[in-house]
Amino acid sequence: MKYVLIDNYDNICGTIDSVTPGGAEHYFMRRKKMEKEDFDKIWTVVSYSYYKEQVEAFTRKPSSEQIEWWKEEEGYLDLDKP
Repeated sequence: MKYVLIDNYDNICGTIDSVTPGGAEHYFMRRKKMEKEDFDKIWTVVSYSYYKEQVEAFTRKPSSEQIEWWKEEEGYLDLDKP
């Protein structure tokens, strides 16, 4: 399974193929030469499929058609308008 190293800004900083998430986390901690407490403050290790799901879920997708509601309601918004 593919695991990714993510910084606090949700950017991928590294990838590894590992059997367990603990193995991937251990690899990245040794690569950064940090202890677990300091490592966890800066980075997160998650599976690539989980990261991809989260990015798709929280990324705003533009609509294919822009809604311009003010143009439809323009005629009757101001009752005193001549």
